[in-house]
Amino acid sequence: MTTTLQAAATNLVKALNRQQANTLVAYLNYKKYHWSTYGPLFRDLHLLFEEQGTEIFAMLDELAERSLMIDGSPVVDPADYLPIATVKASVGKLSVSEMVQEAIATHERIISEMHDDAEAATNAGDIGTADLYTRLVQVHQKHRW
Repeated sequence: MTTTLQAAATNLVKALNRQQANTLVAYLNYKKYHWSTYGPLFRDLHLLFEEQGTEIFAMLDELAERSLMIDGSPVVDPADYLPIATVKASVGKLSVSEMVQEAIATHERIISEMHDDAEAATNAGDIGTADLYTRLVQVHQKHRW
């Protein structure tokens, strides 16, 4: 592998690891919202947060396994997730409206980053990683919608 390809692979793995960390934080935020929702929309939001959290959780394996497929290493130590995540853990008691707004902001951040990461993967000639991002972006876009 040339130095250029090694550098590209290293950057692709870093991006995959960041998205793996973002996905775990987003999942945990969704569990918080699921457990904390209240009021007249309780049932609908409780189910929505559970459904979307479950779909997001499924992304973790795909991201980790893609890192392995391109000869990288996924994030495996829990302590390593928060420092590399760009999605922040939800903190404090939130209103239902704040939960929804926070979830939307999380999807927007991840969509934006995954667009950039897909472009970097395409430029590096890694269509498999670019395809993974394309599929995951579609899930986040649906959740944001």
